[in-house]
Order: sequence, then structure tokens, then C-alpha cells
Amino acid sequence: MTLPTATHRWRLHAGLLTLWFLVSFGAAFYARDLQMVVASWPVDFWIAAQGSVLVFIGIVAVFAWVANRRDGSVPGFDTVGYSAYRSKLHRRFGWYVLCLVLFLLGLAVAEQFGLPKVWVAGIFLFSTLVMYAAMGVYGRTADASEYYVAGRRIPAMYNGMATAADWMSAASFISMAGGLYLQGFSGSGGQAGGLAYVMGWTGGFCLVALLVAPYLRRMRLYTVPDYFAMRYGGRWPRMIAAMAAVLCSFTYVVAQIYGVGLITSRLTGVHFEIGILLGLGGVLVCSFLGGMRAVTWTQVTQYVVIILAFLIPVSWLSYKQVGNPLAPLVYGQQLQKIASMEHQLIDSPAEHEVIEEYARRARNFEKKLLDVEGSLQNDRQELRRQLRALGDMKADDEHAIALRHELAIMPKDAKTAREQWSRAAADNLAMAKPLGGMPAHSTPFSGDPDGTPEQKAEFENSRLNFLALMFCLMVGTAGLPHLLTRYYTTPTVAEARTSVAWSLFFIALLYLLAPALAVLVKYEVMAHLVGQPFDSLPSWVAQWARDPSLLTVSDVNGDHILQFAELRMGPDLIMLATPEIGGLPYVVSVLVAAGGLAAALSTADGLLLTIGNAMAHDVYFEGDSDKAQAMRRVMWSKFALLVVALIAAYVAAQRPAGILYLVSTSFSLAGAAFVPAMTLGIFWKSCTRMGAVSGMLTGLGVTLYYMAINMPSVRGALGLMGDGLWWGIQPVSAGIFGVLAGFAVTVLVSLLTHEGRNPA
Repeated sequence: MTLPTATHRWRLHAGLLTLWFLVSFGAAFYARDLQMVVASWPVDFWIAAQGSVLVFIGIVAVFAWVANRRDGSVPGFDTVGYSAYRSKLHRRFGWYVLCLVLFLLGLAVAEQFGLPKVWVAGIFLFSTLVMYAAMGVYGRTADASEYYVAGRRIPAMYNGMATAADWMSAASFISMAGGLYLQGFSGSGGQAGGLAYVMGWTGGFCLVALLVAPYLRRMRLYTVPDYFAMRYGGRWPRMIAAMAAVLCSFTYVVAQIYGVGLITSRLTGVHFEIGILLGLGGVLVCSFLGGMRAVTWTQVTQYVVIILAFLIPVSWLSYKQVGNPLAPLVYGQQLQKIASMEHQLIDSPAEHEVIEEYARRARNFEKKLLDVEGSLQNDRQELRRQLRALGDMKADDEHAIALRHELAIMPKDAKTAREQWSRAAADNLAMAKPLGGMPAHSTPFSGDPDGTPEQKAEFENSRLNFLALMFCLMVGTAGLPHLLTRYYTTPTVAEARTSVAWSLFFIALLYLLAPALAVLVKYEVMAHLVGQPFDSLPSWVAQWARDPSLLTVSDVNGDHILQFAELRMGPDLIMLATPEIGGLPYVVSVLVAAGGLAAALSTADGLLLTIGNAMAHDVYFEGDSDKAQAMRRVMWSKFALLVVALIAAYVAAQRPAGILYLVSTSFSLAGAAFVPAMTLGIFWKSCTRMGAVSGMLTGLGVTLYYMAINMPSVRGALGLMGDGLWWGIQPVSAGIFGVLAGFAVTVLVSLLTHEGRNPA
């Protein structure tokens, strides 16, 4: 048998990476030229939402199959014992799935027989949290190998399932469908999104499989910073990698804990802050006691909850609307109906009245901003005059109560007034557009490449932001420490490759459903909610409208009929409210909430573990490996994990930003900090320690600078004018500058310091 040469191996990499690039960036760049409809599907939409994902799965699977055949069997590996171990796991997993389905059916039957909704929610929430906690207690360990990498004996399929649960965070489960609902294919010129998340978060696994995971697994490491210490030597590469891991993971975990609080408060009725603490308890029991060993098997069970919670409501809506529960295959026909309804709404006189009212409100706020002090004083005097005109400042009639409330919530000073009125002017101006400022759902990129100069510029800006965000999500995927650590847990390098393929397969099950859900919910809203009298709106509208950040309805034009532009839905609402929108039993609503909770908890588990390990294993002990030190590292990791969890809970309680934005930010940070030095270190022997340190600091510094300098508060404090954007790219995609700068500086400094480098 002739072994393949290095040239043959590189041909495989080059061919698969070329295919990856063409299907992702090539198809996205030319999406506007692929708008023909085939079998009720717009070709450009199908490629971005489904075709690209299927190709990515094929790329990863082919690479694993070819590379594993090339490497052959592992000497000394107990194949027979490993097969028996997997068979035992299969039996246990089958029993778990069966019991979970029977439990759901039992709750559904109990609900039909009159079990109160609060009991349904309480039983399900309590049962799932107890199950996760029991696994944490059962998997408790102080052994370093078990705590950090689960003993390196997790089979590829189960590691893929755990990776999928770890990956499908609150952003994927809760917010991605909402982002697709609000942003359509590609978002607006200044708000990239939509299908960029689907392509970015799946296409990144091609980079993980071909460029990173097998090579890191071969080194038998515990953490990602371990790689930088082994490859480059010295203190600084490990320290910088550890601090970067803490930074990007902390940003990510805040978003997950925010999602935990949102779902737990919704499920139990407790305050948001209490919901955070309740959910955090489940996270800590698993990650604190058992480390990666407990977290892995908890995430396997959580994946089943997640996928059932997504699959059932989407399938039900699909069956309700088109008579077929296989949503990814049939929702294309609803796209055509939505496009038709969008044209009707754009031409609707009632919608024009709403748009004109929003524009009038925006002009009023802009006028007030010309003289903030005078406008604030005039508003106060006018409210007091109206109260006096009622004859009694203590009058109990509804109008007097409303006036007193309006007076009480007025800005206390000119600075606060300027901030509130500027935000209100921007919000009203955004709503003073057709479709409430939302883009047409299936049209790639806003603007018009054949229109006016302004429309051409908007088109180019929209496409550039789409490609930039997709790039950051893909490269960030290849650098996320909590994701890469999962591939340390497999028994062999071949299993690591296979595990990446399983990971993408399990992730794709949800990512193929999310665009379908967004389309089906938008059709349900446009066809059955818009146009209804306000006093006939379904009960779920009033329930979710209690939180204005999730849902707002207001009779802007005063006709007592709900117009599309009068309905504002937050991205975090779409998935959570789907069962109620579709009229499903309450137990499905509870399942969806539990699925979102499982997604947030599973990711938070992995992130907190990564942060604790980076601080204790890499910063404090710097990888000392004797047995006594290993025990102390585990204990310090647990302590660091607890402290970071409490800090993250406090930050999440402040609601710093949306889930999707926080998660996307962490991808930019991870890509810029890790990927240039990591991949060059793997494939380029001349990459030096000084080059890696310089590249990591440069990439991270450029990314943080671009994000910070474009924050409104920072620009206001520094007195900077304009938006500060480079080529119009939004701050969430700052990683594109950091990654390119990191590669350039790493190569340049390595060439300059080549003589004194450490060997690979």
C-alpha cells in the first residue's frame, strides 16, 4: 500500500477549502444575480439557508473519511473494548430519549385533564434542572484528566451531540430565528445579519475540521492556551491566550446568563434577576462539581431537549399552514406569499398613515434637541397646566393619572433628556419606513445595484457587512476556546475528525429549521394578526407586551386596527412565543422555554469551565503537571469558575445588550486573538514566539479599539463626530480588521525574528 505524500494531503485541503469559499463567499457575493425561482424556491435564498449548510456537512464528512482512512488504525487502541463501551452508551441514550418523550406525553395528558399551567411549568422546569444537577453530582471528580477533558474517552457521536448543545447557545435557539424574522435574508445596509448567521456559524466548522481540531487533539492538551505554551514556549504566549480566552468567553457567557434569566422568569413568573440566580444554580452544579466529565453528559441530554423544543413547534406550524410537517422542504412556498403581502403592505394607505405619524414624532424630537433646556422646561409647564385645568391635582380620573405618570417619568435634567430624545428620534425615524423599517424578507441586500448613487452605495454597504459578519463568525468559530476544548475529549485524532462531522450534523438540524421558523411566524403574523381590531387580539399579545423590549403594540394612527408597522417584536420573542402564535398546547410552550434554557445552560457550562480553567490552569499554575499541583489546579479552577459566574450574573442583570450582539462580539474577539497565531503555528514552522505574541496583541487590540471607538458613549465623551466606521463595516464585525492585522503582524515579525525562533 502506497502512503499519500504531503502533496496529496495538501490537495485535499486545498480542494475542500476552495469549495468552502465558493459556496459561502462566492454564492453570497453573487446572491443578487441568483434570484430565479425553482420549485417555489428563490435559488439565492435556498443556497444561503440550506444548500450551503449541506455542502459544509459534506466537506467535513469527506475530510474525516479520507483522512481517517489515510491514517489507519491507532496502535495499542482497544477497539473491542471501545465498541462495547459505545454499545452500552447507545442503550442508555435510547432509554433516556424514550423516557423524555413519555414524560412529555404524560404532561400533555395531565394538562388536558385540568392540571394548572403553573404546575405544568413548575414540574417540567424542576425535573430538567434536577436531572442536570444529578448528572453533575454523579460525574463529580477531582482527577485532572476527567475534570479538564473527560478522560479523553467520549465517542465521536456523543461528543458531537455535546458540542452541538455547547454551540447552540441562547443566541442560536432564542435569537437567531428572531434575527431572521426582523432582518430577512441579509438585513439592512447598517444591520448585517439574517442568513449570515446560518452560513457563518456552520461554515466555520469547515475551518475547525480542516485547520485546527485534529492538530490540537494530537498534542494531548488540556486547554487552548496549552497549545500556545507548547508551540511557542515562554510565559507570554500562554498568558495572552489565557486572558483572551477569559475575555471572549466572558462576553459570551453574559449573553447565556441573560437568556437564562429571560426564560426562567418567563417560565416561573419570578423577577428577571431571580430567574438568573435560579438558572445559574443548575449551571454551577454541573460545571463546578464534575468539570468536563459532568458537563459532557449533561450537554448530551440537553441537546435532545433543545432539538425537540425546536422541531415540534416548527413542524406544527408547517403542517398548519401547508399541510406538511417537514418544514425545511416546503416553507419556500410561504416565501412567495410573504413577498406578495409585503407589496400590499407597502401600498396600504393605513400603513402610510402610521409611517407619517412616526415621521412626525421623529421631527418633534429632533426639534426638541435644538434647545434641550427650553424644551424640557416647556414640556413640564404644559403638563402642569393641563393638570391644573382639570381643577384638582388629585383627581382620580384616567386622564389625570396618565398626566401625573407622564410628569413623573420626564427626564430629570438636560443630559438625560438629550439621551432619551436622541434615542426616541432614532427609533421613530427607523419605524418611519415601509414594513416598520424591516427589509423585504427574501431579497438579498438592501438598496439597488442598478438604482441611484445612494441606492448603489446602500447595496454595496449591505453586501459588505453581510460578508464581513459571515467572515467573523466563521473565523471566530475556529478560535473559540470552549468549542476547541471539546475535541480534546475524544479517544483518538480520527475520532476528533469524525466528531467535528457529527457536531455539524447535529447543529445543522436546528440551523435548517431556524429560517423556516422565521418565515412561518412572519406569515402567521402578516396573514392572521395584522388587520385585527385591537380589542380582538389574541391573549398572547397582551402577555408578552408586559416586557416592551420583547413586544410593543400601539394604535399609532388611531384607527383601532393593528397595522404591521404598529407591531414591534424583539428578536428574543419569536422562538419563545411560537407555540402560542401557532395555538399549541401549553406543554409545548414549556418545552420551548426548557429548550432555550437548556441551550443557555449547556453553553454557559462550557464557557464557565473554560474561564475557570484558563485562570487556574494557565494563569496561576502555568501548566505545572505533578499530581499534587494537578489537584490544586482543579480546586482553583472550581473557585475561579464560581467567582466568574457571580460576576457574569451581575453583568447580565444589567441587560447590557441583546443576546445576538453579545455572542457575535465574542466571535470577533476569538477570531482576532487566536486564529492567526494558532493556524500559522500549526502550518508554518517559521512562525516565532515574538511573531505570535505581536500578532495576538495586535489582532485583539485592533478589534477592541474598533468596537470601543464606535460606541456612542465613547464618541460622545471624546467629542468625536460622525460614525467612525471603516468602509461602513459595523462594530460587531470588528474581527475582520483584527484577524487581517493579526496575520500580517505575525508573519512580518516572524520573518524579522526568524533566527531566534523556537522550533515547532
